[in-house]
Amino acid sequence: MFETIALETFSYQYENNSIYKQWCDIINADVNKIKSLQSIPFLPISFFKTHKVLTSDAEYETIFESSGTTQLTKSSHYIKHLSVYQESFSKCFNLFYGDVKNWCIIGLLPSYLEQKNSSLVAMVDELIKQSKHEHSGFYLHDYKKLYGVLQQLEHQKQKTLLIGVTYALLDFAEQFPMKLSSTIIMETGGMKGRRKELTREEVHDILKDQFNIQHIHSEYGMTELLSQAYSKSGGLFLCPPWMKVLVRDEEDPFKINTKGKGILNIIDLANCYSSAFIATDDTGEIFNDGSFTVHGRIDNSDIRGCSLMVV
Repeated sequence: MFETIALETFSYQYENNSIYKQWCDIINADVNKIKSLQSIPFLPISFFKTHKVLTSDAEYETIFESSGTTQLTKSSHYIKHLSVYQESFSKCFNLFYGDVKNWCIIGLLPSYLEQKNSSLVAMVDELIKQSKHEHSGFYLHDYKKLYGVLQQLEHQKQKTLLIGVTYALLDFAEQFPMKLSSTIIMETGGMKGRRKELTREEVHDILKDQFNIQHIHSEYGMTELLSQAYSKSGGLFLCPPWMKVLVRDEEDPFKINTKGKGILNIIDLANCYSSAFIATDDTGEIFNDGSFTVHGRIDNSDIRGCSLMVV
C-alpha cells in the first residue's frame, strides 16, 4: 500500500512540481521505469535553500524556516495547507504516545521561540493547545518555575512530556536535578553553539543521571518534512505509516537500499504539495524492521538546527 501511494505521489509531483520535474530531467530519470521505492528520484534537501519547492498552484498558507545562524542560508518550506501538517503530527503523536488530552505538554525551546516560522514551535504549540492542561505551555529561561511545575505534576502523577532543545535540557538538568517518574524527557537535538558538542549517547547519559530515569526519548524532524520519527530509547527511531526512511550509498547516490548504513533518504507522504522524496544530509543506519539511527551529517554540509548534535 505504501509503495503504491508513493508511486502515485511521484507521478503527481513530477507532473505538478516544476522544481522536482527539472531535477528528475537533469539526472535523466526514466519516468516510465519508476516502479519501486528505490527507483524514485530524491530531491537534494539543499534545494529548499535556493528554490520554492511547491506544486503548480503558487498559493501557500505559511512558510517554515530552518534554524541556524545568520551566516547560514536557511531552508524555506512553503506550506500549502497548514492543516496537513497539523493532521500529520497529531496522528503521529497519538500513534506513539496516545491521546494528547491525557498529557501535560511542556516545551523548552528557547532558541526556536526566539526565531520566527519554526515548524517545531508550531507543532509543540498545537499539542499544548490540544492537551488543554493548565500547566501545558512554553518555558523560556525560568528554570525555577519549570522545576516547581514539574514537582507539582510529579506529585499528582500526571503524565507529562518535556520536549526541549538539547542545550536547554542540559542547562535545566544541571541546575535542577530531580527524580522523575511520570515525566518523559524528549530531546530534539541542537546545541546551537551554546555548549560543547556531545554525542547523543553522552547527552542521554547525563539526562538520565540528573533525572534518575531509564530512558530519554528523541524526536527526528526537520523544516523540510511534515512528519516526525520518534525514539523511545537509545536513539532508535520509528516512523509513522506514511513516512519511510531509505539509505543511499555514500559513493553512488543513485544506489538506494531499504537497510544498511549510508545517507538517509526520506519519503514523507504528508509532503504531497512540496517534495515527498528528500535526500537528506544525515548519515545513519536502517535495520531490518525499518527502525533507524542517525549518526551525524555528511562532510561539507551546513551545520544547523536539530543536527548540531552528532551521535
